[in-house]
Amino acid sequence: MRVLTTARTAFTALRRNPLRAMLTTLGIVIGVGAVIAMMEIGAGSKAALNKSIASMGANVLVIRPGSASSGGVSFGAGTTTSLTPLDCQAILRECPSIRNAAPMVRTRAQVVYGNRNWVPNTIYGTTTAYLDVQDWSNLALGEPFTERDVLNANRVCILGQTLARELFDGESPIGKEIRIKNIAFRVTGVLSTKGSNMMGFDQDDVILAPWTTIKYRVSGTTLANSNQSTASTSDSVNTLSNLYPADQTSLYPEKSSVQQANHPMPVRFANIDHIMAAATSAAEISTAIDQITEVLRERHRLQAGEPDDFNIRDMAELTRTLSTTTLLMTNLLLAVAMISLVVGGVGIMNIMLVSVTERTREIGLRMAVGARGRDILRQFLVEAIVLCLAGGAMGIILGHGGSLLVQFLLKWPVETSPSAITLAVFVSAGVGIIFGFYPAWKASRLDPIDALRYE
Repeated sequence: MRVLTTARTAFTALRRNPLRAMLTTLGIVIGVGAVIAMMEIGAGSKAALNKSIASMGANVLVIRPGSASSGGVSFGAGTTTSLTPLDCQAILRECPSIRNAAPMVRTRAQVVYGNRNWVPNTIYGTTTAYLDVQDWSNLALGEPFTERDVLNANRVCILGQTLARELFDGESPIGKEIRIKNIAFRVTGVLSTKGSNMMGFDQDDVILAPWTTIKYRVSGTTLANSNQSTASTSDSVNTLSNLYPADQTSLYPEKSSVQQANHPMPVRFANIDHIMAAATSAAEISTAIDQITEVLRERHRLQAGEPDDFNIRDMAELTRTLSTTTLLMTNLLLAVAMISLVVGGVGIMNIMLVSVTERTREIGLRMAVGARGRDILRQFLVEAIVLCLAGGAMGIILGHGGSLLVQFLLKWPVETSPSAITLAVFVSAGVGIIFGFYPAWKASRLDPIDALRYE
């Protein structure tokens, strides 16, 4: 009952001068509104920045085969044949921190269309999951190849922007056929522009095709005795000079290199160059590495003391950049919030001190009829908190409306933050307590006799 009586008295005192109460809360309204608007605009900008950095590979892990050695001589990373497409499927199935993963084989060869030719930086054999891993799902033209194309080793491909420009010179490549090592590929799509990566390599100078097609038809390696990246790229496969071999002694001639490349015999064990996996977020990279290591060691039957026959590389530099940028934006918003709320709090304290001075005789009268110091302290503290909460509510409406207006007029990314709104309510109450305590304490310490004599 005492609390309700104190609150009723505080509201009655505030209603005596509504204009002054409204002007008092104006500082809190502007402060909280600026904080809410900046936090929503900042959250949208941060989400857009995170997406941009993630598209550069901040949450991408590259799993490569380990190093082979002979006679004490190490041949370097990627020289073993320890990774298979089944490893990629196991990582997707058993690693909750992995969003998607794609098997990869790669080669480099001349690409021909009509009288034009070009040698792209890389020809990747992969699955459609690679587009999701690299955040490349939105194609500029056409559509990606399908999982059925991967299973059937169909001769289809997707071109990067650089290759499409060099080979087709403004002409639409969709449905056209290009030749890679005399193998005809039908173009199903064109990737969107991505530009250079952090190392300066052109990411648009690439071809994507089913990994089965690149491995069995282009590279011509149907056995798991060599890695795709170390396989020979000579013209022994698909050369026109072997179409009609001169030396034919058997009744049933052996297949030519062209026939073997065009009609590969599937093998039980098919190795791949590496696996590209995308973690659910940059914060989950460490957990994802531990999960992948556990899964691959179990699949490769490695004992406790044996070293890993694979390597996992993460984009640590991009992750650090993402963390630094996020921390910088958070600190900036916090500094602006503190400045705005301190200004509003000083206004609250100033007006409450004026109110205490004006109501000195009232305070003395209340104390004379039995009110204690803590009752006076509670009354003025409740008044300060009510002012700040009212200003905070109006500031939330103003800030949210301002952020939506910025989004509509300037097309900036905005993301509504319920946590920021909740925090604004608690901060408003906190400002009322902190900046209203001194005037309330000063009022509670007044001597009743002196207060009654005050003119």
